[in-house]
Amino acid sequence: MSGERNWAENLTYSANRLVRPRTPEELRDAMSGTGPIRAVGSRHCFNDIADTTGTLVSLSEMPREIEVLPEAVRVSGGVRYGDVAPVLEEHGRALANLASLPHISVAGAVATGTHGSGDRLASLAAAVRSVTFLTTTGEERTISRGDAQFGGVPVHLGALGIVTSLELETQPTYRVSQHAFDAPTWEGILADYDAVTGLGDSVSIFTTWRDAERADQLWVKTRSDHLDERFVAALGARPADGPRHPIPGVGPEACNPQDGVPGPWLERLPHFRMEFTPSVGAELQSEFLVARADAPAAIAAVQAHAHLVAPLLHVCEIRSVAADDLWLSPSTGRDSVALHFTWHRDEPAVREVLAVLERALEPLDARPHWGKIFTRPGAEVAAQYPRFDDFRALREEMDPSGRLVNAYLRRLGL
Repeated sequence: MSGERNWAENLTYSANRLVRPRTPEELRDAMSGTGPIRAVGSRHCFNDIADTTGTLVSLSEMPREIEVLPEAVRVSGGVRYGDVAPVLEEHGRALANLASLPHISVAGAVATGTHGSGDRLASLAAAVRSVTFLTTTGEERTISRGDAQFGGVPVHLGALGIVTSLELETQPTYRVSQHAFDAPTWEGILADYDAVTGLGDSVSIFTTWRDAERADQLWVKTRSDHLDERFVAALGARPADGPRHPIPGVGPEACNPQDGVPGPWLERLPHFRMEFTPSVGAELQSEFLVARADAPAAIAAVQAHAHLVAPLLHVCEIRSVAADDLWLSPSTGRDSVALHFTWHRDEPAVREVLAVLERALEPLDARPHWGKIFTRPGAEVAAQYPRFDDFRALREEMDPSGRLVNAYLRRLGL
């Protein structure tokens, strides 16, 4: 298969063919046989998690089905969050959280433990009520909350089958206002980190690590009519004098409004508008999640290596993620803080710096995002998850011939 690449174009897939089934029957045909097979979503992964030497299956041409239920929504496997959100809004419903990009597929984001931001908001996978897989044995299998194995299902790394549908819990629609501030001090942030992330329902700190005294930006998204501007001022931050992009020097046209005016949840929670190309494109990404109590130590660890990080960096975003009980979720069992790095596309240099960063963060038990670049040995990453052996047993049950196992999963011991 020539020329098929991921979104960032740092990876060329090894698959010998790419298929885009248009019907359930064509999907079953694609799954037949004995060779290696994997599913690919919106391709917003930066490593080989979706790669295979055999058949790559894209659901992009399958019918986009969105069924709004009284307290949930059922979506087909190829649907993106940006497709689901407007339909929910039309029905007066909403999701509790969204990632910074609405362009990503629901199935892919859930499978890799992708998240938004919020002290009380868990990862996107925590909204899942059931997942239906087409397995490599040709069985269609639905696993739902309450089933003994459900904890291993939402964040599944593509190892259990091809997702044909998911059911997500919803809530009544709500409005959010977004505020942007410039140059909060690290002293103020670290003096009361909980108060900073408690300024709104979703809070992001952006930094290039070029200034030892100050972060670059603070974004606050809140359902409340009240924002503690006195506390923000005490951080040394000032209201932005216009719209901002997370990456300094990039125009803000692709970003959702930051003017403090309340708007629909789907037009405020993501950083980026659905109709624009997100971020800068020619980039790499890494992310590490630590226990919330370790956030100051993690920030200090990165600051100590700022001289290595900053020259390769577009921007770093720091967000909070509530704990969940999903077996392979990077925030399983602990309220977490995520340090997300958007790098220039120089992968050899980035990997060298990552090796240094990972050693610095290792004492804090930093878990890497499954879909982004990390260099830590797979066996060490697997050991960070208490239920990893249970997931391995589930994988062996769901895919007994190991057709879904690729190089990425083998590195983890799956």
